[in-house]
Amino acid sequence: MKYHAALAHFPKITYNRYQKLAAYFSDFKDLWEAEINDLVPAGLEANIANEFLAWREVNPIEKIMENLNKENIHTISINEPGYPRLLKEINDPPHTLFIRGILPPDESPTLGVVGTRKFTAYGKLACQEIVGPLAKQGVVIVSGLALGIDGIAHQTTLDNSGTTIAVLGGGVDKKTIAPPSHNNLAEKIIANGGAVVSEYPPGFAPTAYSFPARNRIIAGLSLGTLIIEAAEISGALITTRCALDYNREVFAVPHPINSPTGIGPNNLIKMGARLVAESKDILESLNIQEIKEIINSNKGTPTNPTEAKILECLSKEPVHIDLIIKTTGLESPTVNSALVLMEMRGRVRNLGGMNYIIK
Repeated sequence: MKYHAALAHFPKITYNRYQKLAAYFSDFKDLWEAEINDLVPAGLEANIANEFLAWREVNPIEKIMENLNKENIHTISINEPGYPRLLKEINDPPHTLFIRGILPPDESPTLGVVGTRKFTAYGKLACQEIVGPLAKQGVVIVSGLALGIDGIAHQTTLDNSGTTIAVLGGGVDKKTIAPPSHNNLAEKIIANGGAVVSEYPPGFAPTAYSFPARNRIIAGLSLGTLIIEAAEISGALITTRCALDYNREVFAVPHPINSPTGIGPNNLIKMGARLVAESKDILESLNIQEIKEIINSNKGTPTNPTEAKILECLSKEPVHIDLIIKTTGLESPTVNSALVLMEMRGRVRNLGGMNYIIK
């Protein structure tokens, strides 16, 4: 595990390069003894291989692990058990996650909540009134720890004894957490059973690129994404676009027609996002109650017509979720929620990349 964690510190280790190395080296320990003649056949470009060798020379693995342990940071790679199932399904998952705290079990229902930093009183109230009851119902709230709606979503979850995950665009170590004013909030999230997560190693300062990149993780960790408040052009809209790309549900809070910070949600509603006026709208759409009942009882329930349609599409050969949606004629959120339940019951198996087979 420590070799996976150390490799994730190398700045040029993309998802594709990581997977090539994982396929070539059965034990990443060998990677720390490999030379250029091993790295190029493994799939690294010659210039990247030379950069890695130079980087490895000045970054001893013992020092890397010492720093992680000092910050109470652990890692999990995409090829290890425990990597979040929903995140593994997306087409561009992070190869490694740096984590402070505890990720909830895969069975826990999750909702991404995003919005503007420049929130209004209406946006704050809407966030509190929707997120609070969801947190009480056991929905894990995923957001980005930013100022504004993100912070309100995290704090509201904690105020209602819920669990929340903060996904960062920089390192999760205390010195690098952004914004610094939310350091205490991050500690509260961890202390209350949640987690602070990033694909970037400790010490990595957020960049203009890393913030949009982290938005895909918020969407990827979540069954659906709720946008509370956002202008016509907003980083929060990147998260909702990712959710749509991943065939996840998108929810939006309606705003007055003359609200500058309501243009984003209002436009999404016009495009087909589900209008949310209360937490019940989300609970019903994502079948949260049914998921909770299965978790609590560990029993399956009789197959319903939706699941019957899906089962007819499946075989022992992988079928992509897009084909399931097209063949059944069901809406993508319905199919997504049903597949989650069916996997929990042991009726289908998720092969990753949104491909499913019948068990």
